[in-house]
Amino acid sequence: MSLQAYTAAATRAETPRDLEYRLFGQVTRALVHAASVDATDIATRIDALDWNRRLWSVLANDCSDPGNVLGKSMRAQIISLSLFVNRHSSAVMRGEESFQDLIDINRMMMQGLSGSQQAA
Repeated sequence: MSLQAYTAAATRAETPRDLEYRLFGQVTRALVHAASVDATDIATRIDALDWNRRLWSVLANDCSDPGNVLGKSMRAQIISLSLFVNRHSSAVMRGEESFQDLIDINRMMMQGLSGSQQAA
């Protein structure tokens, strides 16, 4: 079986929740890596921050849709987190903050998506 066929089959078998969990895992790994590189490696740091921002922007946009099935309170919390992620990412890029809060937020989201008390 080719890699493309395997990937397509795996994607079809994933639930939306599984897909979100996997995406958060990938983005979070990129943030962890970016936090570990030298501060002069601007490209790696900005790429990870941008990817995380885009993820949170999509989530906020989805939560602003009146047809979203999540409760209003949960949707408002996700939108609020998205706004924080955006502001905090700018502060990280300016060297005023660290990546850790962004990593922690993503890991908490992964915990919620997995239904467990501990994100893998």
